[in-house]
Amino acid sequence: MLQGYLELKLAWELFQKAPETLSEPERGRLLEVARKQDSIEQRILGSSEAANVVIPAATVAARIGEIRQRYPASDDFAQDLARSGLDENTLGEAVERDLRVEALLDKVASAVPAVTTVDAEIYYRLHPEAFDRPEARQLRHILITFENDRQKAKAASQLEALRSTVKNVEKFSQAALRHSQCPTAMDGGKLGIVKRQQLYAELEPAAFALAEGEISGVLESPIGLHILRCDEIFPSGMLPFAEACPRIVERLTDKRRREAQRAWIKGLAARR
Repeated sequence: MLQGYLELKLAWELFQKAPETLSEPERGRLLEVARKQDSIEQRILGSSEAANVVIPAATVAARIGEIRQRYPASDDFAQDLARSGLDENTLGEAVERDLRVEALLDKVASAVPAVTTVDAEIYYRLHPEAFDRPEARQLRHILITFENDRQKAKAASQLEALRSTVKNVEKFSQAALRHSQCPTAMDGGKLGIVKRQQLYAELEPAAFALAEGEISGVLESPIGLHILRCDEIFPSGMLPFAEACPRIVERLTDKRRREAQRAWIKGLAARR
């Protein structure tokens, strides 16, 4: 029962697939992880701390509901349970066991000292390369495709005419909606925040030479002719600490929690 549940759970966690759809290499990887995880979970649930952990029935039911939602139909869910040697009752027992393991590990992690702003700033100073932000730009474009020289000439003329009438962002967005043959037309031609080497090579030099609010000349790429607009420039340089701090705190907190859990599990073996 437990092996069947572990395989069912890990198939989704590792590969986002039902167990029966796994390839042979994926199946081998799943079984290897399942064996290791089962050994660790047995050690956790055999600890003295596990005796005091009780999982409410509503929590078990909620987790089973989450599992059901992975399947398009109830029959698919029932068939997967049967293939794994499970039914509604044994699934509930396996889920309750799973939740007890999670609760124990959360309790261990909750004792970890909180990451302070000082901790975060020390990490920030010691790892500057992680916060070195490359130059980026908020860009929009209007694309017109062509299939022959006559269409190309017509597209170039149309884009050249548009350049003089779409100076502000509202007019450029409206023109993109009317004329652009790119799906971004529905969002005013917005390409989003673009870094170097994310555009066609034919577009990049002009894109990164634009000033804020400036519109490029007519440019050709493998998919057609474009005009680009630069809405905003994000210069390269260190991400300010105030901006980086929440991410650092989250990263260090996760790291401390994982280390505490590993140390506790390792210590369980020494109790024997």
